[in-house]
Amino acid sequence: MKRILNLFSNKYFLSALVFAGWMLFFDRNDLISQYDYRTELSKLQEEKDFYTIEIERVKKTLGELTSDQGMLEKFAREKYLMKKENEDVYVIIPESPKEK
Repeated sequence: MKRILNLFSNKYFLSALVFAGWMLFFDRNDLISQYDYRTELSKLQEEKDFYTIEIERVKKTLGELTSDQGMLEKFAREKYLMKKENEDVYVIIPESPKEK
């Protein structure tokens, strides 16, 4: 017990304790901020991975569209509702369920 009392009466120990408390809880880079930075970093890394995969998919689709005339025609018909001469296009929109 006396040893613990002597430890807390030591000015160097108290200074180190106050410094550690300041760095852990009150500094600009405290523990809570570090946790927030880590979660934001992981979220941004996931977004980066998603967009990298999406870019590869779009590049593949672009390559198919520039090399295959049939794919280009299919893409234009589906996405932009283009049609050939003397051809009718019917757009069917499914009804949403009615709320009561």
